[in-house]
Amino acid sequence: MAKGVEGIRILLIRHGETDWNRIRRFQGRSDLSLNQEGRDQARALGLALKDETLTAIYSSPLIRAIETARLIKEFHPSTPLFEEEGLIEMDLGDFDGMEAQNWAAQYPDFLKAWQENPASVTMPGGENLRVVQDRAVEALERITQLYPSRSTLLICSHNFVNLTILCYALDISLDRFRELRQGTTALNVLYKRGERLWAEVVNERSHLQKYKEQGAK
Repeated sequence: MAKGVEGIRILLIRHGETDWNRIRRFQGRSDLSLNQEGRDQARALGLALKDETLTAIYSSPLIRAIETARLIKEFHPSTPLFEEEGLIEMDLGDFDGMEAQNWAAQYPDFLKAWQENPASVTMPGGENLRVVQDRAVEALERITQLYPSRSTLLICSHNFVNLTILCYALDISLDRFRELRQGTTALNVLYKRGERLWAEVVNERSHLQKYKEQGAK
């Protein structure tokens, strides 16, 4: 990871695994804790980032993100941790808590629209991707304005939030968001300089394999 680039360096991560991630149940705003695998994943990422000099840590207010951020912070005890409402996961409305396989069977028309033009679709009683992107990018702008160039910020958020930020940074249409992936504890490295935001690393998860090879628990 290039640390000599002018601008603010952003380590954008997704939270660790929860039980609902494992069974493919939509979480949205449901406030679940990490399971044991998720805690191990967060510690693995924390270990991988232990030599980073973090200026500050920001997290979504949902507990799965906060727990992930706190486990990473154990390797950086003097780094402040803040909650940021703009990083909260997409509001899935009526679909929150539904299992993916049941959703597809019960809402075939919605699924078709979501597959063909996801940027134009709003979750019933919830948000759409454009709204999520607008608030997430605004949150990044607000956060980065607080710090000088060469700062490194760790930001812990969620699948849809991260994907919309990455679409913005890579100048990809939200309709193409599925071309990107965000596994649990995925690490993305972004840079912010002036009005420009760009990504250099996307969905890096090698820390998980290294952690397993070391037999750490």
